[in-house]
Amino acid sequence: MESNNLKIVVLDGFTLNPGDLSWDELGALGELRIYDRTSREDVVGRIGDAEAVFVNKVPIDREILEACPSIKYIGVFATGYNVVDIEAARERNIPVCNVPTYGTTAVAQFVFAMLLEICHHVWDHNLAVKRGDWTAGKDFCFWNYPLFELSGKTMGIIGYGRIGQATGALAQAFGMKVLAFDKYQDPNLVCDSMEYSSLDNLLEKSDVISLHCPLFPETEGIMNEANIAKCKEGVIIINTSRGGLVVEEDMRAALESGKVFGFAADVVSTEPITMDNPLLKAPNTIITPHIAWAPKEARERLMKTAVDNLRAFINGETKNQVNK
Repeated sequence: MESNNLKIVVLDGFTLNPGDLSWDELGALGELRIYDRTSREDVVGRIGDAEAVFVNKVPIDREILEACPSIKYIGVFATGYNVVDIEAARERNIPVCNVPTYGTTAVAQFVFAMLLEICHHVWDHNLAVKRGDWTAGKDFCFWNYPLFELSGKTMGIIGYGRIGQATGALAQAFGMKVLAFDKYQDPNLVCDSMEYSSLDNLLEKSDVISLHCPLFPETEGIMNEANIAKCKEGVIIINTSRGGLVVEEDMRAALESGKVFGFAADVVSTEPITMDNPLLKAPNTIITPHIAWAPKEARERLMKTAVDNLRAFINGETKNQVNK
């Protein structure tokens, strides 16, 4: 395929590149059109006769594929690819290629940013100092929340792929023991501070639980009332994976009862979050707007891999294809 003749469209490029990256390498592969955002009703018109389509969160379903017969390639600016009907794409011999490793270190770092905030409430104590609470105090120090040390605690990691393993490495560096639940187990990772576990054992023994599994039918709602009941009293739960892993009403109830001491989520069931989401009024909860993946360095890696994937396709190969 001649790359200069390839028609390429990006349907929702703003979150990947709000202006601090360059589209030039992608543009060098063909005739490029970029849209910051695309609504459902505009998808077909904007794809037009494009042969290579890039999306982040814009759904490409069977109906759209039927209406856009020119599509030969779909690139996903993410690791998760559930926005694309991969079976419908396979039927049409359209490769769907994702970017599997760009955010590993960024997301693991974010898990600990959330966890350390729950352990120390650094920002809240900073605000207390600036409003004069320390100045007015009778002692040389004070704290407004319980403070926790991580060393000696156990972190349960549900989903021990690349991001789960990177999170586990950080946990071990903090002196924590890691229990990992994953159907694919690498015996080379087992050591004195890390072992694989059943889900029930992980729930029972973990002081902190971090979710890193994909959203599949078998994992949807995995943190529900029944499984939360199996957890330690006062457990801390962190979700940087997919909002659908958590039954949000059940989590709110567990936070209100104290069963869950703290919950931190970078993802929720509907994004952007709706104002009736039960987590918004739950105590001891941190919610961030799906930004764990977004440091510039991670987005640079994402862009480079997405370009490399398309370049491989032009050269008659496929890289990171998820629907072979």
